[in-house]
Amino acid sequence: MITGFRSRLLSLTGLTLGLTGGLAIAFSLQAPAKAQAAYGSYIGIGPAFGDGELSFAVNGRYNILELPISIRGAAFLGSGSAFVPTVSYDYPLNFNTEVYLGAGVAFASEGSVMGDGTSFVLQPGVDYTTNSNRLVYYGNAIVPIGGGGTSTAVQGGVGYQF
Repeated sequence: MITGFRSRLLSLTGLTLGLTGGLAIAFSLQAPAKAQAAYGSYIGIGPAFGDGELSFAVNGRYNILELPISIRGAAFLGSGSAFVPTVSYDYPLNFNTEVYLGAGVAFASEGSVMGDGTSFVLQPGVDYTTNSNRLVYYGNAIVPIGGGGTSTAVQGGVGYQF
């Protein structure tokens, strides 16, 4: 009888030690890091095309940390000018690349790449950061939703990440 009790006690002790050890290992493991593509804010320059016009574009992105949201702005300077502030939802594809979709408003004057007028816009685009320095390559389209006199513009450029 004692031998049966002793073997049960030993197996229970082994089971308890095994479970305790397994739980200790499980809780000591850290969760994997989540990559956030194109991490950081930037300001950039590049060309823009639209409405039969070519212009110089200045773009900026302010990344809201801890959220996949950015505040973006584009200023088009040429025969006319346009300013397009947007808020975007950023989706990382990998550590260096993300795609995004922004929504905002275009304010355009006559002769700009956006045409002439004011309208709501959607802004699909992509950001690519380099590993070796602070450069960001970006490209996007600005597509008007309604609004008379505005047209789609396409732009790209190089930015400096800060």
